[in-house]
Amino acid sequence: MKLRDVELHAQGASLFTDDLLVPEGALAVYPVASTIAHGMIERIDTAPALTYPGVVAVFTAADIPGINQIGNVAADEVLLAETEVVYQGQPVALVVAETADMARQAAASVAIDYRPLPAVFDARTADKMGLHIAPRRLFSFGDIEAAWAECDLIVEGSAATGAQEHMYLETQTAIAYPLENNGLKVISATQSPGFTQRIIARVLGLSMHAVEVDVPRLGGAFGGKEEQATAFAVMAALAAHHLQRIVKISLRRDEDCRLTGKRHPYDADFKIGLDPSGKILAYRADFFQNAGAIADLSPPILERSLFHAGGSYFIPNMQVSAVSCRTHLPPNTAFRGFGGPQAMYVLECAIFKAAETMGVDASRIQRINLLREDRYFYYGMPARRCMATACWQQAEARYALQDRQQEIDAFNAGHPLEKKGIAIMPVCFGISFTSTFLNQADALVHVYGDGSVSVSCGAVEMGQGVKQKIGKLVAAVFGLDEQRVKVESTNTTRIANMSPTAASTGADLNGQAARLAALQIQRRLIELAAAQLGGVDASEITFEREQVCRQGQPTALGWNPLVGLAYLSRTALSAEAHYATPALFFDPDTARGQPFAYHVYGCAAVEVTVDCLRGRYRIDSVKIVHDDGQPLDAMVDRGQVEGGVVQGLGWMTLEEVVFDETGRLLTDNLTAYKIPDMHFAPDIDVHFLESATNPPGLMHSKAVGEPPLMYGIAAYFALCKAIRAFNPDCQPDYHAPMTPEKVLLALYQTQNHDAS
Repeated sequence: MKLRDVELHAQGASLFTDDLLVPEGALAVYPVASTIAHGMIERIDTAPALTYPGVVAVFTAADIPGINQIGNVAADEVLLAETEVVYQGQPVALVVAETADMARQAAASVAIDYRPLPAVFDARTADKMGLHIAPRRLFSFGDIEAAWAECDLIVEGSAATGAQEHMYLETQTAIAYPLENNGLKVISATQSPGFTQRIIARVLGLSMHAVEVDVPRLGGAFGGKEEQATAFAVMAALAAHHLQRIVKISLRRDEDCRLTGKRHPYDADFKIGLDPSGKILAYRADFFQNAGAIADLSPPILERSLFHAGGSYFIPNMQVSAVSCRTHLPPNTAFRGFGGPQAMYVLECAIFKAAETMGVDASRIQRINLLREDRYFYYGMPARRCMATACWQQAEARYALQDRQQEIDAFNAGHPLEKKGIAIMPVCFGISFTSTFLNQADALVHVYGDGSVSVSCGAVEMGQGVKQKIGKLVAAVFGLDEQRVKVESTNTTRIANMSPTAASTGADLNGQAARLAALQIQRRLIELAAAQLGGVDASEITFEREQVCRQGQPTALGWNPLVGLAYLSRTALSAEAHYATPALFFDPDTARGQPFAYHVYGCAAVEVTVDCLRGRYRIDSVKIVHDDGQPLDAMVDRGQVEGGVVQGLGWMTLEEVVFDETGRLLTDNLTAYKIPDMHFAPDIDVHFLESATNPPGLMHSKAVGEPPLMYGIAAYFALCKAIRAFNPDCQPDYHAPMTPEKVLLALYQTQNHDAS
């Protein structure tokens, strides 16, 4: 019996890149990394490393046969630094040895002389100095200057969110195998096999067809392997290309933390204006994105922040701007939500501060400003099939939220040293790559002579169940048990020019392509079956439970005999299909268009309890109504919602990335960097929105990977409310995460003195 990924994981039988056996004689490669944040390279002495036992070679930028450039969005990232280093941890050379330990020890002996230069680590400082990845961008809607005059209440402030470590279980890993004719096969733990193939070919001066990239599965990614896995695959490929031997790289946890980027920290200024009822009339936000030293994916991440600055609300007059600031930290990169959470948090801060000024609960402002069907997003796209109000109403009714607030008020009145808080977070998240050209996918389907089916597509399985969904979908087309369908590893020789598995589009794009390919074969087999059954109308034929059915009733012809007849009659049992999401367009000059296929909606209530003596807290519950359309696999989607919520809660509460004054990462292990564990995880109740549908989606389903993370934002405000119940003088600083240390200081903050 073919086991699904989840069953293999439970048995410890899943094979990841690091688990693959390499033959005796395989080598290990390890980078020599910069020890300063910014400076000029004056001398590199690799001779000491070459004296170490087991060292085979040391490579520098001079040994790159092609172009020393691995940047994808912008050409600003070299594989190996040549004259200047721009962050601590930037690779300068590569040591290749018989074992990984030998390579590490030898790498530490490489002597590099630097001429230090000033380093900047703060986005606002970088902005003042003109250190930008790209010019500031602006989205606007309505007449915001005129709107301020109509507002009865105007509130201003600032907000900030910190970085977040991806902390995937599988660290960055790749194995490179030299092939004949100067070719290479690279097994890489990457979300972007197509981009990895392209960059390896560029650096080595090869044609893309000489480079094969294969991805069996990933042990988690969350965006951290969309761009940043590429460098490590190229390192292994460069060494294998020169030495014509198998080469592997696999980072330890602390190395992975130090050498890779995080979720982008954001600073922001906001201004919000309302009428007496709480209706938002105007909103302005200015975002400062800390990109780190290199562009990576910062420009498209910043763009998605602009697309999601309005959250789940209709605001008639908006102006949001954002600038990507170049600092001397490791390049920050994609992370679940891709810039959306940072922008949504700022608007929720503005609403929370306005609510405090008005003396009302923030939920009152949230509720009356929710998007509705007849409204437009501020980038010109209509809110079609808008489920924002439906999700809120179902959550309010299902979880009796008004009654729960009264119960919390009563609890707080009777417990002087323990306080509760509850906050609501509505979510609206657009689904599609905002770079329109990426919204395409290909699939190849084979039906073998024994009736089993193979599917190849560009989707990378990284724990999100995408291959299970695609296999289930193809099995349904042929009327087969899921066990009869195998979804292959993701491989660039079978699928060319594939887009990354990212932006919550993996199942949408690749599932559509796989379904189209399967339908081609289905049509051929239906025509053959109709002829075999005496020339019946093909429209009467279906496949169900491995039988050929006519008008829903089984015939004497089974699936396997039909496949055998197809082969003997020279009927094609393979098909390839291409899918491109229709009707997408966006004009960056006017900031208008339809950048998304659809939006995902939802509403969550997060409840917390704070120990007011110690500053400790627990997240008691998260109650969610989530718009999932008609899910392809409800169990898989439920797991995605729960996992996303916990990751969002961690970002808002526990997870604090800390660098010292020289740009060295201090939180480079699980002792120093706290992530949610089973003791932290709250009770999570997920209810999928009733009577939901989604015609633009795959079989009316909706993407589920990223939107649930945003529910965790409510935890910050629930904690603020619990703190205020103990200390009415506390004024939130709107700087997340809200760690236990910050909670303790806020509990005893006085009106005229900020203890923090």
